[in-house]
Amino acid sequence: MTTGYHPLVKRLLDGELSLAELPPELRAEGEEALRLVGAADRAPVVLSPALDERVMAAVRRHGASRTRRAWRWLTAPRDVEVRLRLRPVVWAGALAVAAGVAVLLVARHPAPVEPSAAVSRTRIPDSVLVRFVLYAPAARHVTVAGTFNQWDQNAAPLVRAGTGGVWTTTLALPVGQHQYAFVVDGARWVVDPAAPAIDDGFGRRNSMVAVTPRGAHTL
Repeated sequence: MTTGYHPLVKRLLDGELSLAELPPELRAEGEEALRLVGAADRAPVVLSPALDERVMAAVRRHGASRTRRAWRWLTAPRDVEVRLRLRPVVWAGALAVAAGVAVLLVARHPAPVEPSAAVSRTRIPDSVLVRFVLYAPAARHVTVAGTFNQWDQNAAPLVRAGTGGVWTTTLALPVGQHQYAFVVDGARWVVDPAAPAIDDGFGRRNSMVAVTPRGAHTL
């Protein structure tokens, strides 16, 4: 029993790829995945009318509760007129009542809050689409790994672009500088010939790309 599909097969199920665009060794898995999805029961789920009636009855009971009625009475807007004909000894109590009414009215009608001057009014995009391309006519499987996916060599597979030996994929990368390399057939790490490379300190070289809100640029 299949417990998980290849990333390219998952893209097939998501509609991003066609069966013909899968590598030959994955087409059988893709056909099986499409067959299983097509056999799934897609009949709409119809809820019982009794369930709807029970739900509406509970809503009506909640709306008719004493607590709900008391809350509506307390929060309903109304005009307040205060007439004071009190002796001086009770002025303190009257002022306390008036202050409580004023607090309630202010709480029901809060003043508009002006936006902070520190908040930028122009939103900078969090990520930019970057296309990776590698010419590897003899490769059977190509991925791209880098700082943007924790160097996971299975996270970003490339697909063949036609029959000319070109592999490509497009990823949404966060703004910043990123190191990366192509992984060919799961074993061979290859730098991008179209981008500059730097020494990673462990005897291997990585390609570099700078992603800005205006696009991606090689350093």
